[in-house]
Amino acid sequence: MSSMKLKGKKALITGGAKGIGRGVAEAYLKEGASVLICGRNEINLKSASNELSGAGEIDYVVTDIAVRDEVRHLAAAVAERWRALDILVNNASILGVRAPVAEYPEDVWDEVVQINLNAQFYVTKAMIPLILPGGSIINVSSSVGRKGKREWGAYAASKFGLEGLTQVLADELSEIGIRVNSVNPGGTRTDMRADAYPDEAPETLPTPEDISHVFVYLASDESAGDSGKEFNARDWIKTG
Repeated sequence: MSSMKLKGKKALITGGAKGIGRGVAEAYLKEGASVLICGRNEINLKSASNELSGAGEIDYVVTDIAVRDEVRHLAAAVAERWRALDILVNNASILGVRAPVAEYPEDVWDEVVQINLNAQFYVTKAMIPLILPGGSIINVSSSVGRKGKREWGAYAASKFGLEGLTQVLADELSEIGIRVNSVNPGGTRTDMRADAYPDEAPETLPTPEDISHVFVYLASDESAGDSGKEFNARDWIKTG
């Protein structure tokens, strides 16, 4: 039974059609939140929205968050729908390629940093005026955004940047009562993970639903004292 920890709250999740974003959306709906997901692929967004509609109020906005005009449209859509926002989950990201920095394609590097870091700034900046005091911003990071590893190139660099942005925002927004934290999901059963580790057996990994508990905690009033912190989703997986 859900305790409805997010009853009445409004949440925006970028990259919410698949993988971790979809898992978080489902968890939020079960806890009573109204959810808006965004992404670039309308077919995937519509499918996720239809499949999750039985769990609560969910809708989608087709948005390329790497394009500033589209982010402004997204903010206008949120304002028109809800007037204010309680929860922002910056989840959307791309992998790029696995290659040494010396061989990394420059155009791919630019695209990864644009989506994984610059676009997170665009979305967050656009949403800050809408986020209510007591609101929560959750940035989805990575283990390689905390300790670099070979051949993770632009993905690692962009996630390190996101961790830095998290710290800056936490300091700046504390005075208006908005908390900002990062979550390292760890290896999770997603398409991106399969692309990064094609030889890995997916059944050995937790699902997006398995790792959603920390996202619920950070979105809820229970986390009121937590800001500027690094969380690991694996530490929150419920067993038994």
